[in-house]
Amino acid sequence: MESYKRWIRGNKDYVHSLESMANGLTWLLPERFSDSEIGPEAVTTILGIITAINEHIIDTAPTPMQTGSVEPYSFPYSLCISALKDLETLTEVVAQHYYGDDKRWNFIAVTEATKVLVRLALFRNSGYKMLLHGGETPNDEKQSDASTSQYNGFANSGGNHGPSSLRNNYAPTQWNLEGRALSALSSFGENARMVSDPVWLRGVQRHHAIMEPPKPAVERPTISTILSEKGLHGALYLAGEVLFITRPLIYVLFIRKYGSRSWIPWFLSLAVDFVGMGILSNVTKSGGQDKEQRQWFHLSVPEKDEIKRRKLLWALYLMRDPFFSKYTRQRLESTKNVLEAVPVVGFLTEKIVELMIGAQTRYTYMSGS
Repeated sequence: MESYKRWIRGNKDYVHSLESMANGLTWLLPERFSDSEIGPEAVTTILGIITAINEHIIDTAPTPMQTGSVEPYSFPYSLCISALKDLETLTEVVAQHYYGDDKRWNFIAVTEATKVLVRLALFRNSGYKMLLHGGETPNDEKQSDASTSQYNGFANSGGNHGPSSLRNNYAPTQWNLEGRALSALSSFGENARMVSDPVWLRGVQRHHAIMEPPKPAVERPTISTILSEKGLHGALYLAGEVLFITRPLIYVLFIRKYGSRSWIPWFLSLAVDFVGMGILSNVTKSGGQDKEQRQWFHLSVPEKDEIKRRKLLWALYLMRDPFFSKYTRQRLESTKNVLEAVPVVGFLTEKIVELMIGAQTRYTYMSGS
């Protein structure tokens, strides 16, 4: 297993290219979106799980400054969520084949409930950070913080020095240079066995240890600390994230009760998305330093990208019944009829429309969960 991990981490670009090609070819498998598509869907699921495992191996690769994994928790939440998403489509196909179209929603509801529990556990164990890509991407700001510190170091070297009580008034860039110089000096002295003056050598090592900035203990926020520090804004933020996490399960439960052709699940799911996004937009503003603005949640760059991604997912409502059956499908077919006489373009358009109509029949392809 360790050999496999080393190979994956050493050939990640090749692995990504191979996985993308294999996953793309699965859309061309025979009997895709037919009544007997269990085989092709099983192949797709296996490839998806293998891809998730490989991504987990790459993401948890130790850096030169680390001896262990970068995975912040013992349980691989992101890998579990990715595997559940891949298994969900196969579960839907098998349930529909053996139990019928109506009873498949029971199995989908169980899968969505499992994903909700895992995501809520991840949300809690991450210190209630915003989930990125539904929890498949860890919300770890260490890398972005390092980049910011390096940028600030270059800025400070130009004359703009900020508070640096923990760094003895050294800019980050100057700190790294001096730290590396002292480390190299100590290593050179040890390797060359320059022990004629052990007091001097111990002095250099002691000076190096003193200059190292202390590593503060990081405590994960709890609900009580968020509510005490952020007040109403904290409660709204938690409510917005919980709505985003539970929205797919709410949608499936109402489809199970009213049917996929009813407007009630469609409008209810859209309302939950709008309310959740409205809450997050209200409490994640950027502002100054007065008391009111300090209670807002300030988003990192990945979290801002996540907000944009969630808004883009609203486009899937155009592909969900009953909106798709009443409006979108007619538009797609009319476009296909207009372009079918054009060489090559007509063929490609027909194939794309065929794939879109076929994918729309699967809840998991259009769930956005």
